[in-house]
Amino acid sequence: MPELLIIRQPEQPKSVLALNGEPLIIGSDPLSHVVVADPAVLPHHAYLARDEAGWHVSAYDAAAPLNSGNRPITDLPLENGTRFSIGNAQFEFAAEGAAPESPAVPESRATPEPRHEGEDPILDNPEASVAQLHEAMKRIRGQMARVVIGQADVVNQILVALFGRGHCLLVGTPGLAKTLMARTLAESLELQCKRVQFTPDLMPADITGTQVLEQDPATSARHFRFKQGPIFTNLLLADEINRTPPKTQAALLEAMQERRVTISGESYDLPRPFFVIATQNPIEQEGTYPLPEAQLDRFMFSVRVGYPNAAEEERIIMETTQDASQEVDRVLGAAPLLSFQHLVRKTPVSRHVGAYVTRLVRATRPDAPDALDFVKNWVRWGAGPRAGQYLILAAKSHALLQGRLNVSCDDVRSYVLPVLRHRVLCNFAAASEGVDSDEIVRRLVEAVPEPDYAKGD
Repeated sequence: MPELLIIRQPEQPKSVLALNGEPLIIGSDPLSHVVVADPAVLPHHAYLARDEAGWHVSAYDAAAPLNSGNRPITDLPLENGTRFSIGNAQFEFAAEGAAPESPAVPESRATPEPRHEGEDPILDNPEASVAQLHEAMKRIRGQMARVVIGQADVVNQILVALFGRGHCLLVGTPGLAKTLMARTLAESLELQCKRVQFTPDLMPADITGTQVLEQDPATSARHFRFKQGPIFTNLLLADEINRTPPKTQAALLEAMQERRVTISGESYDLPRPFFVIATQNPIEQEGTYPLPEAQLDRFMFSVRVGYPNAAEEERIIMETTQDASQEVDRVLGAAPLLSFQHLVRKTPVSRHVGAYVTRLVRATRPDAPDALDFVKNWVRWGAGPRAGQYLILAAKSHALLQGRLNVSCDDVRSYVLPVLRHRVLCNFAAASEGVDSDEIVRRLVEAVPEPDYAKGD
């Protein structure tokens, strides 16, 4: 018998929800897995997740905690018989093998969206799902175009990274709508978005959260409670990430790779989906801390955000100086977005494409026996295996967003620059000759051929 969540709400029949191992959201939003009709409950109030230690329930916002044992709590491990409440709804967790009061599962709003292959219509019917994803892509771009003028290529790259389950580093001067793009994307996908302004005095606990000492007013007993930081969100906007010291930058490493944070020996899962958009100003470098290679490697894309063209800039000047605002319609929720991310991972790639990606990545390394001359002369350090993984995922995501299930080498070439530009480190000779990583990557694309099996490649 699977683990169960027993739900009791006023004026509603009791429901029993079978947990299938995937996270689920509790909130007042009608599209939440468990809907609680209470004005005091946030749209996304809490989520259930399972890690190595077992199931636990966590509040999205420390200011709106759960209630367990007549005391507020933000994170609660779930064992057989554990009870908690959110608003006017009462919950009880039944561990595997424990019999609930009623095994019946009535048809109710608490039924979660199916998530596993064999149950999820998105994963069970890839052809129809690709067409659905392509249509959703057009609608998301249309919604973002209502607010963000221009920057179509940047928006496309952000969406490819999002569906590929990667993160983006946006490099551009101030005033190019980097923050606006992140907020508009979160609104069109109905994701929770939080912004952190990185400064030299920012501490790791300001991002991840910290343990606070609380005293029970009834018993005077003291206990530590974890107060979640802004990283507990779906979309984190890390503004000017290079303005904070390496110690604080490193606080994002585990979160970006493992989708969790560890505080005082305790691990806390982040909400899913979790996506980081970091911004960086390439001009003003005084008082900044360049991102180390380990941090840069966690970003799927390094996206160059350029100036708009003349027509776009005129529209920006005219339309943004009026007393009017554009509303963004929701296109996708968190649950279908997670399913589409799974679909990207399940999309097959031919050996031909995989061999081409391997050639490209290995060609960036100056110490390789067959390294190209310009790579030996200009490159200090080449890309690692993660670059090849992200090239494959970018190609898959791009193909699906274009409405195709077949992934080609052209899809790979479309994203070679954003994947490799921050992983190919130039040496002094390249800098002295005015050569940057973009130029080296372009030359690599021209020099590295696709495998030719007729020649035995």
